[in-house]
Amino acid sequence: MDFSLTEEQLRLRDDVIAFAKREFSEPLVDADHSSILDGEGWQKIAAAGILGAAYPEQYGGGGMDDVTGVVMLEALGYGCRDNGLTYAVNSQIWSVQLPLLKFGTDEQKDTWLPPLIRGEVIGSFAITEPSSGSDAYSMRSTAERVDGGYVLNGGKSYITLGPICDVAIVFAKTAPERGQWGISAFVVDANTTGFHRPGTTTKMGLRTAPIGEVVLEDCFVPETALLGREGSGASIFNYVIEWERGLLLSSQVGAMARQLDDTIEYVKSREQFGQPVGKFQSVSNRIADMRLRVELAQMLLYKIAWLKQTGQSASIESAMAKMYLSESFVESSISAIRNHGAVGYLTDFEVERELRDGIGGLLYSGTTDIQRVIVARLLGL
Repeated sequence: MDFSLTEEQLRLRDDVIAFAKREFSEPLVDADHSSILDGEGWQKIAAAGILGAAYPEQYGGGGMDDVTGVVMLEALGYGCRDNGLTYAVNSQIWSVQLPLLKFGTDEQKDTWLPPLIRGEVIGSFAITEPSSGSDAYSMRSTAERVDGGYVLNGGKSYITLGPICDVAIVFAKTAPERGQWGISAFVVDANTTGFHRPGTTTKMGLRTAPIGEVVLEDCFVPETALLGREGSGASIFNYVIEWERGLLLSSQVGAMARQLDDTIEYVKSREQFGQPVGKFQSVSNRIADMRLRVELAQMLLYKIAWLKQTGQSASIESAMAKMYLSESFVESSISAIRNHGAVGYLTDFEVERELRDGIGGLLYSGTTDIQRVIVARLLGL
Protein backbone atom coordinates (compact mmCIF):
# COMPACT_ATOMS: atom_id res chain seq x y z
CA MET A 1 0.00 0.00 0.00
CA ASP A 2 1.24 3.44 -0.92
CA PHE A 3 -0.19 6.17 1.29
CA SER A 4 2.00 8.94 -0.09
CA LEU A 5 -0.02 11.90 -1.34
CA THR A 6 -0.04 12.94 -4.97
CA GLU A 7 1.19 16.36 -6.04
CA GLU A 8 -2.43 17.44 -6.53
CA GLN A 9 -3.37 16.29 -3.03
CA LEU A 10 -0.37 18.09 -1.53
CA ARG A 11 -1.34 21.26 -3.37
CA LEU A 12 -4.93 20.99 -2.17
CA ARG A 13 -3.74 20.45 1.39
CA ASP A 14 -1.55 23.55 1.26
CA ASP A 15 -4.37 25.57 -0.29
CA VAL A 16 -6.87 24.52 2.39
CA ILE A 17 -4.40 25.26 5.20
CA ALA A 18 -3.73 28.71 3.75
CA PHE A 19 -7.47 29.33 3.34
CA ALA A 20 -8.24 28.25 6.91
CA LYS A 21 -5.43 30.28 8.45
CA ARG A 22 -6.57 33.34 6.51
CA GLU A 23 -10.28 33.04 7.24
CA PHE A 24 -10.16 31.75 10.82
CA SER A 25 -7.47 33.83 12.47
CA GLU A 26 -9.57 35.57 15.13
CA PRO A 27 -9.27 34.51 18.81
CA LEU A 28 -11.97 32.07 19.87
CA VAL A 29 -12.36 32.85 23.57
CA ASP A 30 -15.62 34.77 23.12
CA ALA A 31 -16.99 32.29 20.57
CA ASP A 32 -16.19 29.45 22.95
CA HIS A 33 -18.24 31.11 25.68
CA SER A 34 -21.15 31.86 23.34
CA SER A 35 -21.68 28.25 22.18
CA ILE A 36 -22.78 29.54 18.77
CA LEU A 37 -21.81 28.00 15.44
CA ASP A 38 -19.80 30.29 13.19
CA GLY A 39 -22.39 30.59 10.42
CA GLU A 40 -20.21 32.83 8.29
CA GLY A 41 -17.34 30.39 8.65
CA TRP A 42 -19.63 27.53 7.66
CA GLN A 43 -20.49 29.39 4.46
CA LYS A 44 -16.82 29.98 3.72
CA ILE A 45 -16.01 26.30 4.16
CA ALA A 46 -18.87 25.37 1.83
CA ALA A 47 -17.74 27.94 -0.75
CA ALA A 48 -14.23 26.47 -0.61
CA GLY A 49 -15.72 23.15 -1.75
CA ILE A 50 -14.90 21.25 1.44
CA LEU A 51 -18.42 20.13 2.38
CA GLY A 52 -18.84 18.42 -0.98
CA ALA A 53 -15.27 17.58 -1.95
CA ALA A 54 -15.88 13.83 -2.31
CA TYR A 55 -19.49 14.09 -3.49
CA PRO A 56 -20.73 13.80 -7.11
CA GLU A 57 -20.65 16.89 -9.27
CA GLN A 58 -24.34 16.47 -10.13
CA TYR A 59 -25.15 17.55 -6.56
CA GLY A 60 -22.64 20.39 -6.52
CA GLY A 61 -19.76 18.34 -5.16
CA GLY A 62 -16.16 18.25 -6.29
CA GLY A 63 -16.22 14.67 -7.55
CA MET A 64 -12.96 13.88 -5.73
CA ASP A 65 -12.00 10.52 -4.24
CA ASP A 66 -12.45 9.81 -0.54
CA VAL A 67 -8.75 10.03 0.32
CA THR A 68 -8.54 13.51 -1.20
CA GLY A 69 -11.65 14.56 0.70
CA VAL A 70 -10.07 13.39 3.95
CA VAL A 71 -6.83 15.22 3.13
CA MET A 72 -8.82 18.44 2.76
CA LEU A 73 -10.64 17.89 6.07
CA GLU A 74 -7.35 17.18 7.84
CA ALA A 75 -5.90 20.37 6.38
CA LEU A 76 -8.96 22.29 7.54
CA GLY A 77 -8.29 21.10 11.08
CA TYR A 78 -4.68 22.23 10.86
CA GLY A 79 -5.49 25.73 9.67
CA CYS A 80 -8.73 26.36 11.60
CA ARG A 81 -8.47 26.45 15.40
CA ASP A 82 -12.24 26.27 15.84
CA ASN A 83 -12.48 22.56 16.63
CA GLY A 84 -16.22 22.83 17.18
CA LEU A 85 -16.76 24.18 13.69
CA THR A 86 -14.57 21.55 12.03
CA TYR A 87 -16.23 18.79 14.07
CA ALA A 88 -19.67 20.03 12.95
CA VAL A 89 -18.51 20.01 9.32
CA ASN A 90 -17.35 16.41 9.63
CA SER A 91 -20.55 15.43 11.40
CA GLN A 92 -22.70 16.64 8.52
CA ILE A 93 -20.47 15.11 5.85
CA TRP A 94 -20.30 11.63 7.35
CA SER A 95 -23.65 11.23 9.10
CA VAL A 96 -26.09 13.29 7.02
CA GLN A 97 -24.83 13.72 3.47
CA LEU A 98 -23.44 10.17 3.28
CA PRO A 99 -26.68 8.28 4.09
CA LEU A 100 -28.60 10.59 1.77
CA LEU A 101 -26.19 9.79 -1.06
CA LYS A 102 -26.16 6.05 -0.39
CA PHE A 103 -29.79 5.36 0.52
CA GLY A 104 -31.80 8.40 -0.58
CA THR A 105 -34.26 8.42 -3.43
CA ASP A 106 -33.53 10.65 -6.41
CA GLU A 107 -36.02 13.14 -4.99
CA GLN A 108 -34.40 13.14 -1.55
CA LYS A 109 -30.93 13.56 -3.00
CA ASP A 110 -31.99 16.31 -5.41
CA THR A 111 -33.86 18.13 -2.64
CA TRP A 112 -31.26 18.04 0.11
CA LEU A 113 -27.74 17.28 -1.11
CA PRO A 114 -27.16 20.45 -3.22
CA PRO A 115 -28.18 22.91 -0.46
CA LEU A 116 -26.27 20.89 2.17
CA ILE A 117 -23.13 20.96 0.05
CA ARG A 118 -23.57 24.67 -0.68
CA GLY A 119 -23.92 25.36 3.04
CA GLU A 120 -27.43 26.77 2.64
CA VAL A 121 -28.99 24.26 5.02
CA ILE A 122 -27.60 22.31 7.97
CA GLY A 123 -28.31 18.67 8.73
CA SER A 124 -28.23 16.50 11.84
CA PHE A 125 -28.26 12.77 12.58
CA ALA A 126 -30.86 11.97 15.25
CA ILE A 127 -30.51 8.49 16.70
CA THR A 128 -29.28 8.90 20.31
CA GLU A 129 -31.81 9.00 23.14
CA PRO A 130 -31.44 9.51 26.91
CA SER A 131 -31.69 5.74 27.53
CA SER A 132 -29.99 4.57 24.33
CA GLY A 133 -26.50 5.98 23.83
CA SER A 134 -24.04 3.26 22.90
CA ASP A 135 -27.01 0.84 22.92
CA ALA A 136 -28.59 2.70 20.01
CA TYR A 137 -31.11 0.02 19.08
CA SER A 138 -32.92 0.25 22.43
CA MET A 139 -34.48 3.53 21.32
CA ARG A 140 -38.08 4.29 22.26
CA SER A 141 -39.04 6.69 19.47
CA THR A 142 -41.82 5.31 17.29
CA ALA A 143 -43.09 5.85 13.75
CA GLU A 144 -46.67 4.73 13.35
CA ARG A 145 -47.85 4.03 9.84
CA VAL A 146 -50.91 6.06 8.90
CA ASP A 147 -52.67 6.94 5.67
CA GLY A 148 -50.10 8.63 3.42
CA GLY A 149 -47.13 8.40 5.75
CA TYR A 150 -45.96 8.04 9.34
CA VAL A 151 -46.49 9.80 12.67
CA LEU A 152 -43.27 10.15 14.67
CA ASN A 153 -43.15 10.44 18.45
CA GLY A 154 -40.19 10.45 20.82
CA GLY A 155 -37.16 12.41 21.90
CA LYS A 156 -33.54 12.48 20.79
CA SER A 157 -30.65 13.74 22.93
CA TYR A 158 -27.09 15.03 22.40
CA ILE A 159 -27.79 15.67 18.73
CA THR A 160 -24.96 17.55 17.03
CA LEU A 161 -26.38 20.57 15.16
CA GLY A 162 -29.84 19.54 16.36
CA PRO A 163 -30.71 22.99 17.77
CA ILE A 164 -30.07 24.69 14.41
CA CYS A 165 -30.69 21.95 11.84
CA ASP A 166 -32.86 22.44 8.77
CA VAL A 167 -33.16 18.71 8.10
CA ALA A 168 -32.57 15.63 10.21
CA ILE A 169 -32.07 11.93 9.60
CA VAL A 170 -34.38 10.55 12.31
CA PHE A 171 -34.48 6.93 13.47
CA ALA A 172 -37.64 5.45 15.00
CA LYS A 173 -39.28 2.06 15.47
CA THR A 174 -41.89 1.16 12.87
CA ALA A 175 -42.20 -2.39 14.25
CA PRO A 176 -41.03 -2.43 17.89
CA GLU A 177 -41.66 -6.17 18.22
CA ARG A 178 -38.92 -6.85 15.63
CA GLY A 179 -36.13 -5.27 17.67
CA GLN A 180 -33.36 -3.72 15.60
CA TRP A 181 -35.00 -4.99 12.41
CA GLY A 182 -38.05 -2.88 13.18
CA ILE A 183 -36.15 0.41 13.07
CA SER A 184 -36.58 2.78 10.13
CA ALA A 185 -34.93 6.05 9.13
CA PHE A 186 -36.64 9.20 7.89
CA VAL A 187 -35.53 12.43 6.24
CA VAL A 188 -37.42 15.07 8.20
CA ASP A 189 -37.66 18.75 7.33
CA ALA A 190 -37.16 20.71 10.56
CA ASN A 191 -40.10 22.96 9.62
CA THR A 192 -42.48 20.01 9.87
CA THR A 193 -45.25 20.44 12.43
CA GLY A 194 -44.39 18.48 15.56
CA PHE A 195 -40.61 18.70 15.05
CA HIS A 196 -39.19 20.68 17.97
CA ARG A 197 -35.67 21.91 18.81
CA PRO A 198 -35.75 23.07 22.46
CA GLY A 199 -32.34 24.74 22.36
CA THR A 200 -28.60 24.34 22.80
CA THR A 201 -27.17 22.35 25.70
CA THR A 202 -24.07 23.82 27.36
CA LYS A 203 -21.11 21.46 27.37
CA MET A 204 -17.44 21.21 28.36
CA GLY A 205 -15.85 21.56 24.94
CA LEU A 206 -16.58 21.77 21.22
CA ARG A 207 -18.90 24.55 22.28
CA THR A 208 -19.15 26.10 18.82
CA ALA A 209 -20.80 22.89 17.58
CA PRO A 210 -24.30 23.22 19.09
CA ILE A 211 -25.88 20.06 20.50
CA GLY A 212 -29.30 19.58 22.01
CA GLU A 213 -32.56 17.69 21.97
CA VAL A 214 -34.90 16.95 19.10
CA VAL A 215 -38.48 16.31 20.21
CA LEU A 216 -41.08 14.64 18.00
CA GLU A 217 -44.72 15.19 18.94
CA ASP A 218 -47.24 13.69 16.53
CA CYS A 219 -44.86 14.68 13.74
CA PHE A 220 -46.42 13.55 10.46
CA VAL A 221 -44.08 12.83 7.55
CA PRO A 222 -45.13 11.56 4.12
CA GLU A 223 -44.11 8.17 2.77
CA THR A 224 -41.51 9.95 0.64
CA ALA A 225 -39.63 10.83 3.86
CA LEU A 226 -38.69 7.18 4.44
CA LEU A 227 -34.94 6.69 3.89
CA GLY A 228 -34.32 3.30 2.32
CA ARG A 229 -36.84 0.56 3.03
CA GLU A 230 -39.03 0.26 6.11
CA GLY A 231 -37.10 -1.70 8.72
CA SER A 232 -33.69 -0.92 7.21
CA GLY A 233 -32.71 1.62 9.87
CA ALA A 234 -30.19 -0.68 11.53
CA SER A 235 -28.52 -1.44 8.20
CA ILE A 236 -28.32 2.28 7.40
CA PHE A 237 -26.87 3.02 10.83
CA ASN A 238 -24.26 0.24 10.52
CA TYR A 239 -23.22 1.54 7.11
CA VAL A 240 -22.90 5.12 8.32
CA ILE A 241 -21.15 4.35 11.60
CA GLU A 242 -18.25 2.56 9.91
CA TRP A 243 -17.48 5.69 7.90
CA GLU A 244 -18.23 8.05 10.76
CA ARG A 245 -16.12 6.30 13.39
CA GLY A 246 -13.15 6.10 11.09
CA LEU A 247 -13.28 9.53 9.48
CA LEU A 248 -15.22 11.82 11.82
CA LEU A 249 -11.94 12.87 13.46
CA SER A 250 -10.23 13.77 10.16
CA SER A 251 -9.93 17.43 11.11
CA GLN A 252 -8.82 16.51 14.62
CA VAL A 253 -5.76 14.80 13.15
CA GLY A 254 -4.89 18.11 11.51
CA ALA A 255 -5.46 19.86 14.83
CA MET A 256 -3.02 17.46 16.49
CA ALA A 257 -0.37 18.29 13.88
CA ARG A 258 -0.91 22.01 14.37
CA GLN A 259 -0.85 21.57 18.15
CA LEU A 260 2.51 19.82 17.84
CA ASP A 261 4.00 22.56 15.65
CA ASP A 262 2.74 25.29 17.99
CA THR A 263 4.22 23.52 21.00
CA ILE A 264 7.59 23.01 19.31
CA GLU A 265 7.72 26.70 18.44
CA TYR A 266 6.91 27.67 22.02
CA VAL A 267 9.45 25.39 23.73
CA LYS A 268 12.14 26.65 21.38
CA SER A 269 11.47 30.28 22.27
CA ARG A 270 10.70 29.99 26.00
CA GLU A 271 13.88 30.07 28.12
CA GLN A 272 14.46 28.94 31.69
CA PHE A 273 17.76 28.47 33.49
CA GLY A 274 19.59 29.98 30.53
CA GLN A 275 18.31 27.67 27.80
CA PRO A 276 15.15 26.92 25.79
CA VAL A 277 12.78 24.69 27.77
CA GLY A 278 12.75 22.32 24.82
CA LYS A 279 16.26 21.26 25.83
CA PHE A 280 14.94 19.68 29.02
CA GLN A 281 14.44 15.97 28.58
CA SER A 282 10.97 15.81 30.13
CA VAL A 283 9.76 18.47 27.69
CA SER A 284 11.42 16.95 24.63
CA ASN A 285 10.11 13.49 25.51
CA ARG A 286 6.56 14.81 25.51
CA ILE A 287 7.22 16.38 22.10
CA ALA A 288 8.45 13.02 20.77
CA ASP A 289 5.31 11.29 22.04
CA MET A 290 3.11 13.95 20.41
CA ARG A 291 4.89 13.41 17.09
CA LEU A 292 4.39 9.66 17.32
CA ARG A 293 0.67 10.11 17.94
CA VAL A 294 0.31 12.36 14.90
CA GLU A 295 2.16 9.88 12.69
CA LEU A 296 0.10 6.88 13.77
CA ALA A 297 -3.15 8.87 13.61
CA GLN A 298 -2.45 9.89 10.02
CA MET A 299 -1.64 6.32 9.03
CA LEU A 300 -4.91 5.02 10.49
CA LEU A 301 -6.92 7.83 8.94
CA TYR A 302 -5.52 7.41 5.43
CA LYS A 303 -5.81 3.62 5.59
CA ILE A 304 -9.51 3.82 6.42
CA ALA A 305 -10.14 6.36 3.67
CA TRP A 306 -8.31 4.09 1.21
CA LEU A 307 -10.21 0.98 2.35
CA LYS A 308 -13.59 2.70 1.95
CA GLN A 309 -12.56 4.27 -1.36
CA THR A 310 -11.71 0.82 -2.71
CA GLY A 311 -14.96 -0.70 -1.46
CA GLN A 312 -13.45 -2.71 1.39
CA SER A 313 -14.68 -3.20 4.94
CA ALA A 314 -13.04 -1.14 7.66
CA SER A 315 -15.00 -2.32 10.70
CA ILE A 316 -12.08 -3.06 12.98
CA GLU A 317 -9.95 -0.24 11.60
CA SER A 318 -12.72 2.31 12.20
CA ALA A 319 -13.18 1.19 15.79
CA MET A 320 -9.42 1.33 16.39
CA ALA A 321 -9.20 4.77 14.81
CA LYS A 322 -12.03 6.18 16.89
CA MET A 323 -10.37 4.80 20.00
CA TYR A 324 -6.79 5.80 19.20
CA LEU A 325 -7.40 9.22 17.64
CA SER A 326 -9.69 10.42 20.42
CA GLU A 327 -7.41 9.24 23.21
CA SER A 328 -4.32 10.58 21.44
CA PHE A 329 -5.77 14.08 21.15
CA VAL A 330 -6.50 14.12 24.88
CA GLU A 331 -3.02 12.88 25.75
CA SER A 332 -1.31 15.33 23.40
CA SER A 333 -3.46 18.19 24.69
CA ILE A 334 -2.30 17.45 28.24
CA SER A 335 1.30 17.36 26.99
CA ALA A 336 0.81 20.70 25.23
CA ILE A 337 -0.50 22.30 28.43
CA ARG A 338 2.40 20.92 30.49
CA ASN A 339 4.97 22.06 27.94
CA HIS A 340 3.49 25.57 27.91
CA GLY A 341 3.52 25.72 31.70
CA ALA A 342 1.31 28.26 33.46
CA VAL A 343 0.22 30.05 30.26
CA GLY A 344 -1.09 26.76 28.89
CA TYR A 345 -3.58 26.70 31.74
CA LEU A 346 -4.94 30.16 30.94
CA THR A 347 -8.11 30.44 28.86
CA ASP A 348 -6.90 33.49 26.93
CA PHE A 349 -3.85 31.60 25.68
CA GLU A 350 -6.17 29.08 23.94
CA VAL A 351 -4.13 25.97 24.72
CA GLU A 352 -6.39 24.50 27.41
CA ARG A 353 -9.42 24.62 25.08
CA GLU A 354 -7.97 21.82 22.97
CA LEU A 355 -8.10 19.50 25.98
CA ARG A 356 -11.74 20.39 26.62
CA ASP A 357 -12.51 19.85 22.94
CA GLY A 358 -10.70 16.52 22.92
CA ILE A 359 -12.55 15.00 25.89
CA GLY A 360 -15.75 14.75 23.84
CA GLY A 361 -14.06 12.38 21.42
CA LEU A 362 -13.89 9.78 24.18
CA LEU A 363 -17.69 9.78 24.29
CA TYR A 364 -19.48 10.67 21.04
CA SER A 365 -20.01 8.24 18.17
CA GLY A 366 -19.48 5.36 20.57
CA THR A 367 -17.27 5.64 23.65
CA THR A 368 -13.68 4.44 23.52
CA ASP A 369 -14.70 1.68 25.93
CA ILE A 370 -17.28 0.47 23.40
CA GLN A 371 -14.66 0.62 20.63
CA ARG A 372 -12.46 -1.76 22.63
CA VAL A 373 -15.40 -4.12 22.98
CA ILE A 374 -16.01 -3.95 19.22
CA VAL A 375 -12.36 -4.66 18.42
CA ALA A 376 -12.29 -7.60 20.82
CA ARG A 377 -15.45 -9.09 19.34
CA LEU A 378 -14.18 -8.71 15.80
CA LEU A 379 -11.08 -10.59 16.93
CA GLY A 380 -13.30 -13.47 17.99
CA LEU A 381 -13.26 -12.87 21.75
